[in-house]
Amino acid sequence: MFTLTQLTGFVAVAEEQHFGRAAQRLRMTQPPLTRQIQQLEKELKVQLFDRTSRTVRLTPAGRAFLQDARRLLHEADNAALSVRRVTAGQEGIVRIGFTATSAYGVLGGLLADVRERLPHVDVVLHELVTRDQVELLSAGSLDLGLARPPATRPELSSRRFRSEPLLAALPAAHPLAAGEGPLELAELHGEALVTYSPTEARYFHELLVTAFHKAGVQPVYVQHVSQVHTVLALVEAGLGSGLVPATAARLRFDGVVFRPLRLTEPDPVELHLVWRAANDNPALHALLDLL
Repeated sequence: MFTLTQLTGFVAVAEEQHFGRAAQRLRMTQPPLTRQIQQLEKELKVQLFDRTSRTVRLTPAGRAFLQDARRLLHEADNAALSVRRVTAGQEGIVRIGFTATSAYGVLGGLLADVRERLPHVDVVLHELVTRDQVELLSAGSLDLGLARPPATRPELSSRRFRSEPLLAALPAAHPLAAGEGPLELAELHGEALVTYSPTEARYFHELLVTAFHKAGVQPVYVQHVSQVHTVLALVEAGLGSGLVPATAARLRFDGVVFRPLRLTEPDPVELHLVWRAANDNPALHALLDLL
């Protein structure tokens, strides 16, 4: 079978139409270049050039083969470039899990950074609650999670990526909706509250329970749900108020008014990057460096 070296020599002779100039271009002497072409013709069992003492011209077979030779050399160059990019983390696939709320204000910026800085890395997205992300990360079916803390499994690594405030989401007709400035948590004492499931939305459930306990506040929990947008839908329906991460204010619910909360910790809602420590995907580590 012919070699890439033979193809390179053939293309050089075809373009220069002269063995001597082609040899100079390839920084070699003419005799070994002549032998390369002879070996290539022998391998292909065709004559590629009509040679005279003064001219070198492609035969019809040579003209047909020139297109394929250029294509093969181009593909070989691309293959070499691709493998270097993969090794450097500049090309490949990263499978990312994300929670629904992270899609509101975080995911778009992350994807824009990837498109700009790692244009040859393909991102495959999976909307998953934190519990399911942890399972798939441990199993190696995800590369990166945008998840709520904590990720306590020993095989997983994590770091805080973003933090944000909690907002009070109030029905538009609620007396507190007309107020100005930050809302004191104590103002929600005894109020009907749409809150989070202790199993399906454990992170937000524990966050709210802890905040209310520290403030000595006891709301009346009227519904337990798993998703932030469901909290807002029920608030709009008038079932009660709710507490949501600040990015949820991007969701348009006409019957919901958002007010900031005065808390001892101003940005209590955390989103973490989580990955399996043994994951050797170079594109993942390039993305982690970027983020």
